[in-house]
Amino acid sequence: MHSSLRKFLPLLLLALVAVLLAAACGSGNSAKDVPAGSIAIVGDQAISKSTFDQLLKQTKANYEAQKQTFPSVGTPEYESVKTTIVKGLVQQAEWEQEGAAMGLKVSDAELEKRLVEFKQQYFQGDEAKYKAALAQKGVTDQDVRDEISARILSEKIYKAVIGKVKVTDAEIKAYYEKNKAQFAQPESREVRHILVKKKALADKIYNQLKSGADFAKLAEKYSIDTGTKVNGGKYTAYKGKSVAPFDKFVFSAKTGDLSKPVHTTFGWHVIEVLGDIKPPSTIPLADAKAQIRATLLPPKQKTALKKWVADVKEKYKDEISYAPGYAPAQQAAGTTTG
Repeated sequence: MHSSLRKFLPLLLLALVAVLLAAACGSGNSAKDVPAGSIAIVGDQAISKSTFDQLLKQTKANYEAQKQTFPSVGTPEYESVKTTIVKGLVQQAEWEQEGAAMGLKVSDAELEKRLVEFKQQYFQGDEAKYKAALAQKGVTDQDVRDEISARILSEKIYKAVIGKVKVTDAEIKAYYEKNKAQFAQPESREVRHILVKKKALADKIYNQLKSGADFAKLAEKYSIDTGTKVNGGKYTAYKGKSVAPFDKFVFSAKTGDLSKPVHTTFGWHVIEVLGDIKPPSTIPLADAKAQIRATLLPPKQKTALKKWVADVKEKYKDEISYAPGYAPAQQAAGTTTG
């Protein structure tokens, strides 16, 4: 398969939330018959054998592209590949039905926009190259559209689920009280500096400053520290958090002192001390809220996603039937056939 398509068409949905897929395994004890030409039925949605065959073909092409031997039919390795594909398709069917129940759908405009982006990214927008890549290994335009649609839907589900997750003020306060040491600040001092690569330039800047040149203008013109030059070189230095030569000057100098060029691993600094040393302090809860929220939110979102996936699996566990030979090994004993 064309490398672009191989990158873009992995097993459906497995790459999107692979960490969650392992958290839930379907059951499959429904009495529904599997329609002819299908490998399984999930709720009211049948999974066609042609879809399975296409994904199996893609997987085999991936093996060959990586110069790996594709497992022989009947081997445990082949059954593992087959089970992975079936589980991915079952999960896709579950998610499509749940997405619809949540009022989520993929519009034609969204699909077309993403398809155009895909073609631009991998084929520079060349329709002929795109079609040639499809024809090379028998992938259809509809296959690509289906994959894009599945991705967009999964992204919408993801956003809908995590969008409901909030971090409360009580949780933030509890974290702050438990981890106060994280918010302790050492001695600090307001300074400004100009950082350059060459000592000769640093010497020139130092001499200009001694002659009354505008520090902010020189910082804007010469400093390679992009984080501070826009502020005239100003920032708050915390003891022990800067490179040693810089730190040594800042916390031993007097207020108003201007350093001769100081060499560090970053280059040559000309430093001016703007204020007195401030004693150690603790960041107030109000100032730490945003940082704490950013720390607590991702694990809560991950937990919500895992719960959503588990709830969906539970909902459909008795609504899945497999055609003979397609049930995952651990479910084969309880599978009904069409």
